[in-house]
Formats: sequence, C-alpha cells, structure tokens
Amino acid sequence: MEEESKAKIEETVREILKESDMTEMTEFKVRNLASERLGIDLSDKSHKAFVRGIVKSFLEEVESKQQQQQDKEEEEEEEEERAKEGNKEFDDDGDLIICRLSDKRRVTIQEFRGKSLVSIREYYKKDGKELPSSKGISLTDEQWSTFKKNIPAIEAAVKKMESRV
Repeated sequence: MEEESKAKIEETVREILKESDMTEMTEFKVRNLASERLGIDLSDKSHKAFVRGIVKSFLEEVESKQQQQQDKEEEEEEEEERAKEGNKEFDDDGDLIICRLSDKRRVTIQEFRGKSLVSIREYYKKDGKELPSSKGISLTDEQWSTFKKNIPAIEAAVKKMESRV
C-alpha cells in the first residue's frame, strides 16, 4: 500500500470515528463507510489490518484523553476540598465539627476502626482540652441514613406532642 493511500485511509477513518457514536460503531462499519467515501475496497486482509490499527490507535488516544480529563477533574475536586477544609473546624482529636448545638454539645464526623461515624455528643473541658463524654450517640452510615429518612416522622411526633402541652 502506498504512503499516499495510507494517509488518505487514515484521515478518512479518523474523521468517521470522530463523527460516530462510539457505542454503536464497529470496525466493520468504519471500514465500509471509509470504502464508500474513498471508493476503495478495504475488505482485503492488509486493509482490514491497517484500519484495525487506526481504530485501535484512535481508541487508545480517546481513552488517554478521558483519563487525563478525569485526573484533572479529580485534582480540581481535591483542591476544592482542601480550600473548603480551610473553613472547616476540627476538634482536638482531629474530628470534623459539623455544628455546635450548644457550648457543650456538638455534631462531629469521626473515624473509628475504619468506619465513619456521625457523633452527637456532650463535651467537657479537662486540662484546657475539650473531650467527648460518654453522654451521646455515634451512628454508622447506615444508622444515620435510617435516622435521616425518619426525620419527618420525628418532626410530626414532636409537633403533636407540643400541641398537647
């Protein structure tokens, strides 16, 4: 195959691939479309192999670009998280303070034995440090989800209870 023919075939195949929905396009369809556009029969073994190489190269380039884009997006997300963390408050144990309910009560996110916990707890001061007391509750992700789903029912019960008073 001549270099000029190879260049035309490659250019045509790449154009077809760029225009195509890659979820529906096949190598066979690409080869047939290129044959039609170029007026060349690309069904012999050497042409098939050449087109296959172009398709493979194109797909690798697309995958590489997608990976680079994904890496870039992940870096940007990490930077945003780091910027947000600058505004976040942490306690003496390094747990993230979500909110303070009062001077002595707060909601934190903590790690314990490899699990994230939502902790609603009372704190006390000792030697200048604020430490968690045994008064409170720590919820796993599953428990927190269950609790969160039931908040409307809890609010309704509280309103009903308040209306009796």
